Amino acid sequence: MSRWRPPPPRSTAIITRAGFEKLKAELDELWHRVRPEVVRALAAAAAEGDRSENAEYTYRKKQLGEIDRRVRYLSKRIPSLKVAEGVPADTQTIFFGATFEIEDVRNGEAKRYRIVGPDETDAKQGWISVDSPLAHAALKKRVDEEFQAELPGGKARFVVTTVSYEG
Repeated sequence: MSRWRPPPPRSTAIITRAGFEKLKAELDELWHRVRPEVVRALAAAAAEGDRSENAEYTYRKKQLGEIDRRVRYLSKRIPSLKVAEGVPADTQTIFFGATFEIEDVRNGEAKRYRIVGPDETDAKQGWISVDSPLAHAALKKRVDEEFQAELPGGKARFVVTTVSYEG
């Protein structure tokens, strides 16, 4: 058995202005507030003596590793992102940044989504990645246009009912 495996698919390096600012704020918070607090707690735990049986020391060491991984990721990812700003000329067509409603052709169920960058997806808000199968299928569709998407549960047909763009 080979240890080699193909690299993961690259995610699209596009983001909304709000998403970009949120990532920058997260990096700043981790680097200037959270990490120094964890380093202080780690030093205090290390000063308590035997580290092999010191749960606080083990926990803080793991926590610091997780923070450092996220800081490394954000430090590399943020400069590579392209902020998509403005509204397209055709506001009745689904492009990056669009908020749109679709209706399932089979059962009439309506759902609302917004296409955002992979770093800012949020299922609770209906924010889906531009790299997702649904977003790929919906891109460049217009109001009243029907399309098919290959979803994890199988193929589904939808009709676009509304398209809008937030500032």
